[in-house]
Amino acid sequence: MTLTTIQQFAIWVLPIVFAITVHESAHAYAAYFFGDNTAKAQGRLSINPIKHIDLMGTILIPPLMVIFTGFAFGWAKPVPIDGRNLINPKKDMIWIGLAGPLSNLVMGIIWAIILRFALAFETDIEQTAILYIVFTAVAGIMINTILMVLNLLPLPPLDGSRVISGLLPTRLSIAYNKLEPYGFFIIVGLMLLGFLGIILNPFINLVLSFLAEISGVSPGLMNGFLETIR
Repeated sequence: MTLTTIQQFAIWVLPIVFAITVHESAHAYAAYFFGDNTAKAQGRLSINPIKHIDLMGTILIPPLMVIFTGFAFGWAKPVPIDGRNLINPKKDMIWIGLAGPLSNLVMGIIWAIILRFALAFETDIEQTAILYIVFTAVAGIMINTILMVLNLLPLPPLDGSRVISGLLPTRLSIAYNKLEPYGFFIIVGLMLLGFLGIILNPFINLVLSFLAEISGVSPGLMNGFLETIR
């Protein structure tokens, strides 16, 4: 089966929008839990995508990158966090940083369950509605896996860097965080040189295997679905 670009876009856009916006809202809820109401004051304590989406970074670029490169990369509006409001800034920032990737894992599990039910109750996999649900669920599994693994990279400003920064002594943490203005360019450079996939793929495949087990789909069939929607 060959999908048109419009069909691919329709399959990917919903999972991508929610993967990115729920990821950001998870940071906002975690920050609020640990005492910082900056995000809440700006209306970011919400799973409403409108509060978080960036037109280019959330809606347009990620689906197009998946379609043309097979790799998803995107962003939402950063959640504002004021560390001065946190009770224990170094420790609390670790959990705030982990909240986003953990939300992606939860969403990946939810999409895997949806896929399992869609395949269990279908009578004809070629039925358009069932097929759309199946492909959208697979896209949801894939995008949430990629975002979780990517954001756990220990490279500022990704979430993994918040964990590392919180574990480092203060002086080293300050020096480490100075990499943040260059982080985006480093990520793009790694992607263009092909190194980003080499670093991420083993972890992506591990998480995909876990989610495939939940969905009841064999790794081979899951790869077949992914090849169809890319």
